[in-house]
Amino acid sequence: MGYSGHKHQKGDKVIAIIDNHGYVVAPVPVAPVNETDMVLLPEGLKALKKIAKEVGLDLKGAYLNLDGGFDSAHNRKGIFNAGMIPNIKENPRNRKTPKRGRKRFFNAAIHALRMRVERTFAWEDKFKRLLIRFERIQQRHYGMKLMAYTLINLRAFCGIENSQPVNSPSIDAGPCCKIGWSLFPRPEPHADIHARQC
Repeated sequence: MGYSGHKHQKGDKVIAIIDNHGYVVAPVPVAPVNETDMVLLPEGLKALKKIAKEVGLDLKGAYLNLDGGFDSAHNRKGIFNAGMIPNIKENPRNRKTPKRGRKRFFNAAIHALRMRVERTFAWEDKFKRLLIRFERIQQRHYGMKLMAYTLINLRAFCGIENSQPVNSPSIDAGPCCKIGWSLFPRPEPHADIHARQC
């Protein structure tokens, strides 16, 4: 746990990698809240690649939506090396003029789907044990989070629909990936990453 000067409280930060349905795809790295988002992405990316390899999921050509806090050349290169397409809104970093050089790839329509991760965090908040943190030991709290994400994912495998509808444009044009990239046909699967301070 670390101290957040912005929120004036102690807590930790969770990186959740989700698919289009809001189900958690990879184990989530947890770090103190005072760590920056940029340094957490390589660990989350490594976990995503490990899970994808175990279940036989092809990540080639998948979009990885990130907010401006993850914008760095190192993170973009790591995502490209994993075979995915980084869709990161460029962070101006208090510049008065735009950065020189080639424009970075950014698709605003796909980036708008990043808000689905908030729905996943709302599902997580239904677990009362996680809503207010009572555990002082980091491993216990992390275990409770993993249990909550497992129960959220279990609903999909048991065929129970989530209570909140997905308001999305109908772009379905063909067969989708194995674990349910909902909006995009095979060449354009999509995943989200979002950091949350608890």
